Amino acid sequence: MAQKYNIYINQKILIICSHTPNNIQNYQVIEEEGFDFEIFFYTTINHNHTVFVIVNQNPKNILSKIKSNVKVIEAAGGLVKSEEDKYLFIKRNGYWDLPKGKLELNEKKKEAALREVEEECGIKVNSLEKKITKTYHIYELKGKIILKISHWYNMKAFANQALIPQIEEGITDVIWLPKTDWEIVKANTFSSIIEVLDKIE
Repeated sequence: MAQKYNIYINQKILIICSHTPNNIQNYQVIEEEGFDFEIFFYTTINHNHTVFVIVNQNPKNILSKIKSNVKVIEAAGGLVKSEEDKYLFIKRNGYWDLPKGKLELNEKKKEAALREVEEECGIKVNSLEKKITKTYHIYELKGKIILKISHWYNMKAFANQALIPQIEEGITDVIWLPKTDWEIVKANTFSSIIEVLDKIE
């Protein structure tokens, strides 16, 4: 089975894969030999290309090398479905998003996902189900390069609950949306969130 990791850097993406992808265009191939992620990170900011690809028979090794050179933060969240076949979305800092947050000390991923959804949306989740995927997002904070690995889970909750956005986390709205309205979300969200939604669609 072909391995592939998508690492999002703002509106750009680094794809690490075992075979050259055939469903993307206008990408730049990055040579593995001599690859320095920090240099790559700072040069992508002003680069014309938005998609970069590293092809390696063992993509996990490349990912491990990147992880060893940056600070890694683990986060978890969920895509919550109601009995009415609607899904829970939040608006955070002006963008549509899915509820998620950092793992606390010694906290398990599933526990963190459940806690964050309930805290950020003010609801009670009645079912935590299978893992959907995990996403990788790179950003800079206080001069350090951060790799956030977010673990996403399917969840279920009843729709007849009061939705209470966690204002102190920058959340201004919490709503239920059917799949037919997901294009509204996709027009104003992050690439990593679109990746999660695409796994469901």
